[in-house]
Amino acid sequence: MSDLLPKEIVDLARRVVEENAKLGRRVALAESCTGGLVAAALTEIPGSSAVLDRGFVTYSNDAKMQDLDVSSEIIETFGAVSIACVWAMAQGALAHSNADVAVAISGVAGPDGGTALKPVGTVVFARACCEAGSEPEGELKQFDGKDRAEIRRQATLAALELLLP
Repeated sequence: MSDLLPKEIVDLARRVVEENAKLGRRVALAESCTGGLVAAALTEIPGSSAVLDRGFVTYSNDAKMQDLDVSSEIIETFGAVSIACVWAMAQGALAHSNADVAVAISGVAGPDGGTALKPVGTVVFARACCEAGSEPEGELKQFDGKDRAEIRRQATLAALELLLP
């Protein structure tokens, strides 16, 4: 049991570590709105070093472009909270790591920053695998959290789910 993170997050992180370790699969993360919470959850688990290659916390647009090779055109055209952006983030995380799979997260955790098209609670996810012929997967979710922490908690759980084999 972790005193740092909620039990449901730690339990899911344990499954991610155990199931990926059985397959010899390494993971990388590209986090924006979760600010490293997914990586923190994984590192709560003993043995996570066999699974977690690295995490990128790319909160700013500049960090997404510099660290993950997200093009300025993607950010200018679609925004940082878009499927196009998280696809590029996930692919960048794969390219700059030794991972077999990468998950990227970007969203509007609030309380400010929401728009009519992307209200507070909008979070986008992508998963990219290095297997030949695999296409990145993307998903937009709308979380109805009472506050910023709740939206980030829900986004962390969703990202961990994407890391399950």
